[in-house]
Amino acid sequence: MTEFVTEINYDKLIEKSLKQVVIEALKIAEIQGLPGENHFYITFKTNHPQTKIPRDLKIQYPESMTIVLQHQYSNLAVNQETFSVDLSFGGRMQTLVIPFDAITYFADPYAKFGLSFSFYENGDAHALEDIQPEKRVAGETAQIISFDSFRKKHS
Repeated sequence: MTEFVTEINYDKLIEKSLKQVVIEALKIAEIQGLPGENHFYITFKTNHPQTKIPRDLKIQYPESMTIVLQHQYSNLAVNQETFSVDLSFGGRMQTLVIPFDAITYFADPYAKFGLSFSFYENGDAHALEDIQPEKRVAGETAQIISFDSFRKKHS
């Protein structure tokens, strides 16, 4: 850590950790393919400055789009800041390069698992560093989130 922190931004820390879950899941798919019935729904901002998609898709989806990684994808490559994948649109294979910062939703319906990322507000992109935690008034209690609700139930 190179800069002095005057306040711990827990929202930023959680978002960063949860984004790592997405990265690791994509790495598994990159190395061995998707196991069993697992498949991914990924919604991302097409207007993010580092998103690279073909012009016709950009026109059709000017703000965001959802892709599905299940049976018909190829060349999945996971990098430090982005992932790329080839998908068929209208019978033509197209390459998409998606920065992790552009992802707004990730789900694996088979696993009943989903994550929503909220760093986009009112259609405007905000860097995670720009999101300030709500100021708390003395005596006010913080909302506690139970992660048990995110875990898969075993029968």
